[in-house]
Amino acid sequence: MYYVYVLWSTKLKKRYVGSTEDINKRLKEHNAGKTTFTKSGIPWSLIYHETYTEKHTARKREIFLKSGQGRKFLDNFLHKAESGFSAEG
Repeated sequence: MYYVYVLWSTKLKKRYVGSTEDINKRLKEHNAGKTTFTKSGIPWSLIYHETYTEKHTARKREIFLKSGQGRKFLDNFLHKAESGFSAEG
């Protein structure tokens, strides 16, 4: 399985979008400072994820979520989640 995930840094008040085969391992790597881009935002919390069977499909979705339309989708979806709508992806 492949995962597209969204992390949140309370410290930076920013989110990070990525993809991986092992979501738990990847979150630990982010929080251990092993990723240069996310090192300054520790601690990171997993706030959303989607599951895919094919790597290329997950990668396409990751790229979309990093685009302008994808950021708008996440803003809208996560806002609804904060308002009581389930955010499980």
